[in-house]
Parts: sequence; C-alpha cells; structure tokens
Amino acid sequence: MQIKYVAGILNAEILAFEQGLEHDVVTAFGSDLMSDVLAYVEEDTLLITGLINQQVIRTAEMLDLKAILFVRGKIPCNEVIQLAEEKQIILMMTKESLFTASGILFQHGLRGIKI
Repeated sequence: MQIKYVAGILNAEILAFEQGLEHDVVTAFGSDLMSDVLAYVEEDTLLITGLINQQVIRTAEMLDLKAILFVRGKIPCNEVIQLAEEKQIILMMTKESLFTASGILFQHGLRGIKI
C-alpha cells in the first residue's frame, strides 16, 4: 500500500519527508515500546505509535523503515521532525487512536506482521 494512500484514508497530516509518499509498505506494526519494534518489525513496515521522541526516529533508521504514523493527534517537536527529514523518514499524524487507525488500515487491506 502506498504511503500516500495511508495518509489519505486516515486523513493524516504529513510532517516530514513528503517526497517519499510514493513508497510502499507491506505490513504495519503498532506499538509504543521500541523494544518490541526492534524485536518484531521488518523492512517495508509502517510504524504506528503515540511515542514522539527521537528514539522513534533512531529505531526506524536502524530497521530501514520509511514511514511512521503518529496517532492521537500527537505532533513531535521540531528536532524530531528535522531528524526525520535528514534520515528521509516520512512522518504523518492522524487524530485517530492507535486501535482505530490500525482497524481502518486493516479494512483497506494492510496486514500486521507475523510474530
């Protein structure tokens, strides 16, 4: 699923690296625990989280993730947004909860990772 489609169905605001919206994600993973993200997530996964600090960007960078969706209307500080731009990681924000955003994406065909 193209990231621009994800943004569209969740009415998400693009916060960083808008140039990458053509990229595809094949799975999604929702968590606020970056240790779980490191343990289970694979490349081409959309990370859905309410955590908005630099640790999220660093975790995504280590796993070569291309996109992060922040939920519950959370917007990270400028330093986090700038780091994502620098690392070419798309940041999006939706007002939906993690549960609702995940359900909407599932309804549109995006599946979770197999654990």
